[in-house]
Amino acid sequence: MPNSNSFVVSEPSTPEDFETYYHLRYEVLRKPWGHAPGSEKDETDSSSIHAFIKLNGKAVAISRMHFIDEHTAQIRYMGVDPGYQGKGLGKLVIKYLEGKAIEHKRKIMVLHARENAVEFYKSCGYTVKETSYLLWGQIPHWLMEKNLEKNGR
Repeated sequence: MPNSNSFVVSEPSTPEDFETYYHLRYEVLRKPWGHAPGSEKDETDSSSIHAFIKLNGKAVAISRMHFIDEHTAQIRYMGVDPGYQGKGLGKLVIKYLEGKAIEHKRKIMVLHARENAVEFYKSCGYTVKETSYLLWGQIPHWLMEKNLEKNGR
């Protein structure tokens, strides 16, 4: 398998790109919890910056970011194909989205991390601010934050 330096983060631009992007988002973040196809999309997708890593025509890592206000951006829907987890791909996607946030003059990045992802986000420089919510009554989430000016990327 190629190392993380071999992978390129880009923004989906074609219908085929978006199809593989949303397919991974569904497979990793919705299907395991019994949710129907289509539940992986929301009303802010059209105004968000999407990022993915594609290998052999298939998305292997995905996420997206939207702007909350003139200072703050939020990462949502972070997912990595189980066969590619632990290879640094998630960090590449995070770094890409942080760069986009900085380009758009945002100073703070926030996200709501699932319990099993808190340590991953800490390794990317995020700090836990507070307990945030319980998704579907089952999955605890924590509000995490990173100061993009102070911490850099």
